[in-house]
Amino acid sequence: MIELDDQQQRARDWFESLRGRICAAFEALERDAGSDAAFDYTPWQREDPDGAPGGGGVRGVMKGRVFEKVGVNVSTVGGRFSPEFAKTIHGAGEDPSFFATGISLVAHMANPHVPAVHMNTRFLVTTKRWFGGGADLNPPIPYEEDTAEFHARLRAACAAHDQTFYEKFKKWADDYFYIPHRGVYRGVGGIFYDHLEGPFEASFAFTREVGEALLDVYPRLVRRRMETPFDEADKARQLEWRGRYAEFNLLYDRGTLFGLRTGGNVDAILMSLPPMAAWS
Repeated sequence: MIELDDQQQRARDWFESLRGRICAAFEALERDAGSDAAFDYTPWQREDPDGAPGGGGVRGVMKGRVFEKVGVNVSTVGGRFSPEFAKTIHGAGEDPSFFATGISLVAHMANPHVPAVHMNTRFLVTTKRWFGGGADLNPPIPYEEDTAEFHARLRAACAAHDQTFYEKFKKWADDYFYIPHRGVYRGVGGIFYDHLEGPFEASFAFTREVGEALLDVYPRLVRRRMETPFDEADKARQLEWRGRYAEFNLLYDRGTLFGLRTGGNVDAILMSLPPMAAWS
């Protein structure tokens, strides 16, 4: 076990409580569809390269009628970055010691009319302390109504804390979730933020707001589309879109790199990959 100070413990407790409520909401969607699918939870432990305890986490995965594959992971880890990797991490250049706790969610849906979604929020401690994360919608078949509702909910979450957040963090998401070699965006965007170093209480409150926004809006979008009829052409479109999603996560996603470079659980890190994809 790694020892946590009060801020670290509060952040960890929040991420774990949010995980529980999200999983319950997703299991309720499965029940509404006549499925008894439920999350399987797999705990894992991390050991720092020098043999010191490095924390760990729990990987939660469900495969059902509505969610072809959804993962909701929580982790709390600590230790020391490798010297080269430390140079790339905010506040770790002179001292490679770190602490990180967070939640990561990726949902790939059975029905191609239901948008996939990604959400991640985290608290990192190096020589600095900051929150980061965001949420973005990834529909294989976009609907303007869904996109507008998702962004409106994130806009409201941002406005409750800072009137400048939404436009700034929306642009950050647009820039980040872009696939340069394809010249396309991964989805219809959302918000992305990092290095939120302001007073702990304010930054923590905003990060909680992002989690609550996702929990509020996404199940509504799923219920709206999960019984929409689809055909083979719709499914082919979804599988090709998933190929783009996989390319982004393997080539550009910072969370994937961070997990692999810090000795995280490989299955938990790569749970973001879709269960099936196609390249034509």
